[in-house]
Amino acid sequence: MKTTRTNPGRDKHQKPKRPLKQPAHHQSSDPRIRLNKFIANAGVCSRREADVLIQNGAITVNGQIVTEVGTKVMPGDKIMYGKQKLHHEKKIYVLLNKPKDYITTVDDPQQRKTVMHIIGKTFPERLYPVGRLDRNTTGLLLLTNDGELTKRLTHPANNIKKLYHVELDKNLTKTDMLRIAEGIKIEKEVVLPDSIAYANPQNRKEIGIELHSGQNRVVRRIFEQLGYRVLKLDRVMFAGLTKKDLPRGKWRQLSEKEVGFLKIMR
Repeated sequence: MKTTRTNPGRDKHQKPKRPLKQPAHHQSSDPRIRLNKFIANAGVCSRREADVLIQNGAITVNGQIVTEVGTKVMPGDKIMYGKQKLHHEKKIYVLLNKPKDYITTVDDPQQRKTVMHIIGKTFPERLYPVGRLDRNTTGLLLLTNDGELTKRLTHPANNIKKLYHVELDKNLTKTDMLRIAEGIKIEKEVVLPDSIAYANPQNRKEIGIELHSGQNRVVRRIFEQLGYRVLKLDRVMFAGLTKKDLPRGKWRQLSEKEVGFLKIMR
């Protein structure tokens, strides 16, 4: 007689359990990318500004004008901004310790030395300065092809701080330092420093001043307003980045951690 093995812990009317399914990894198989993100990644502008370009009919996809915000494109699509073909670029972030006598621009019609001459042709991507430093101003300057980050770091509402070391033609009086600390009016705007102090107590010609104002030549104009002439101006800190281990005329790429910090700071 044949004997049948049974599982003593299982009811004969109970349905066999199905093996547990492994949790699915929800990864999108859609290779498309939003058009405004593609434009921003190409280094043209921020996503918000890209939406305006799209709405104004300034962008074509495969020869067709696209005006609908939210349009998605394929990696192989031909995206044009005017006569410029856009490419999905790798993001580059360069911190430069700018020397004197260099212009903060990409191209100069007068053939003067620009900050781009220092970097040379290291990167195939086209980099742009974030803000500017005067020709005779030295110190930290960020260059990138990340239009969205540039917008974040230059927008007045984000209060991005910069620290300058200033050398004046004469001692700054305590009275004038207090006046600067309380705010100096420049072009209908009262510029209020975040902090100001003597950089060297033994030499009151050397001042440290921290600002978030984005006005043109703002540091020089503050002191000129009170009858001082700025002999030397050096930006020693920008958006939390410092000149540590970065000699004058040299540059380095930012670390992933530094880039991440810049993208969340306000």
